[in-house]
Amino acid sequence: MYIGVADMKVLLLNDDGIHCEGLHVLYRSIRDFCEVLVLTPEEPRSATGHGITLHKPLRINKYVLNDMVIYGTNGTPSDAVHLAINVMGFNPDLIMSGVNVGDNTSIQNILYSGTLSAAIEGALLGIPGVAFSADVSSCSDFNDERLSEIIKIVTRSVLQFTKEVGFPKGVDVLSINIPSINKFKGCVKVTRAAKLRFKQYVEKRIDPRGKPYYWLYGETLMGEEGTDIYTVHVEGCISITPLRVDLNVQGGISEGFYEFIKFLEKNVGKVRLY
Repeated sequence: MYIGVADMKVLLLNDDGIHCEGLHVLYRSIRDFCEVLVLTPEEPRSATGHGITLHKPLRINKYVLNDMVIYGTNGTPSDAVHLAINVMGFNPDLIMSGVNVGDNTSIQNILYSGTLSAAIEGALLGIPGVAFSADVSSCSDFNDERLSEIIKIVTRSVLQFTKEVGFPKGVDVLSINIPSINKFKGCVKVTRAAKLRFKQYVEKRIDPRGKPYYWLYGETLMGEEGTDIYTVHVEGCISITPLRVDLNVQGGISEGFYEFIKFLEKNVGKVRLY
């Protein structure tokens, strides 16, 4: 049913670190069906967003964990993409990122997530990417054989379709969110990303020396029907959200915006440059 050993090259990484079972499950799911390089942050880099490292040198260390060769870096997930290409000389046909601990539903989480950011970084370079996330609370949850089987089927299906048909046209990145295994209804839906997953708050506390410090926390939001949040958490379906990296406004710019440009240009013209 699935593709045989292929010449497809896949870069595999995550934002939960080299020891997270989500990465290992993903590797075991695809290792016999493509050429795989695993290069990923050594330590957890959750919610680091699309950061790259410019303030310190990057390093790469080789590890062997459960017969899995992993190259770990002290950098971010986005750094790992560039290290794979420019240091390891590995030019992937596809980037697979994950499987993330916790779902990455909503635009909010997409922008926060190191898992998504790695796939998006590849897309900026013209490499399609797939980011996998699961509604679990810890790396050990990936030891569940039922969840491992779902991940295996989904990841191999992505590989097979990409090899035989090609990556979906007009799509740069697929964000795939898998619901809690106890809620999963065996369905798959195409979704749009909700705007917010959390309503953010800041809690102030006082340390023993009388100085304030702060914790960020959030109230979860469920989203509307048709969104990734609703599909995963209410309907119990796998959510497939197609993404584009082009942030430009589509469908034309309003007349009111051009009025703003005229207003700005008028004021800029008053600046004396001598």
